[in-house]
Amino acid sequence: MFNVHIHRPKAAKLALSALAAAGMCAALAACGNASSSSSSPLPKLEGVSATGKSGQEPEVHFKTPMTISQKSYSVLIPGTGAQLKEGETVCYQYVVYNARTGSKIDSTWKQAPSCSLTLNNSLDSDFEQAIASQKIGASIAFGTPGTQESSSASGAANSGDAYISVMTLMSVLKTLPKAEGAKVENIPSDLPKVTSNPSTGEPSLDFNNYKSDGKFVAQTIIKGSGPVVPSSGSVVVKYSGWVLSSKKQFQSTWSEGNTTASFSLSNTIEGFQKGLAGQTVGSQVLLIIPPSMGYGSTAQSGIPANSTLVFVVDILGSGD
Repeated sequence: MFNVHIHRPKAAKLALSALAAAGMCAALAACGNASSSSSSPLPKLEGVSATGKSGQEPEVHFKTPMTISQKSYSVLIPGTGAQLKEGETVCYQYVVYNARTGSKIDSTWKQAPSCSLTLNNSLDSDFEQAIASQKIGASIAFGTPGTQESSSASGAANSGDAYISVMTLMSVLKTLPKAEGAKVENIPSDLPKVTSNPSTGEPSLDFNNYKSDGKFVAQTIIKGSGPVVPSSGSVVVKYSGWVLSSKKQFQSTWSEGNTTASFSLSNTIEGFQKGLAGQTVGSQVLLIIPPSMGYGSTAQSGIPANSTLVFVVDILGSGD
């Protein structure tokens, strides 16, 4: 399982209780800390029920104050749609409650569903197992014990407050296996040159003696014919990233299981926000991201401080 370096550090939250600060997918994300080989199911979350129909906003009921001592879940409303499959990207809505007070902390139900959850071992294994066994339309309640970090992240009043997060699985986002479309002509000759494996789509990079002038570059290599990626939407991508100064690759979804990454553009570094918004699904994009639009003076795993980054990104799907 890979770590998605493109996410801002504040979005890398394991606890569901960080939803209000980082969003549902980021809050579920294990970020490399959970064992993906675990097969033990979560215990049942007792004391939470809901009324409503499959695929619609549930009315959630529980008595307060409610104590949650361990990660747990319960299917409140069974889904009536298709069974989920590994590798699919799910569009969802969620609502989060403070289990002690019963107050609603966050909800996405007045917005379009987020399509930033891909079932490819990118989540805490227990949460993923609970979600992957469901059908579209299901509403699932997750109980998460509170911590000092999650309390401050979600704006809760007291350290240690626990949380109930109810996720409704709305649909499956259709995605492409690799970038496909028309090759772009007249690409500036001084840029790094991208070639892709014809069967897998995995890119390789000739740096072409490129020297950065400190400016951001977003160059479309393949122009897809799919929907336009909205600036506030979610994307499903495959990508490889290099540090320009060393020419070393620090991450690749192709070499790390040939999996996809899914995320909201609002939870990424500025270079990804500006480089992918307005592109079309099916496109392959070369991004050259200066430190001011990446991680600045903060070093990341495999990325020294003040690094200019080079990415090749295949845009495989998008949702509002």
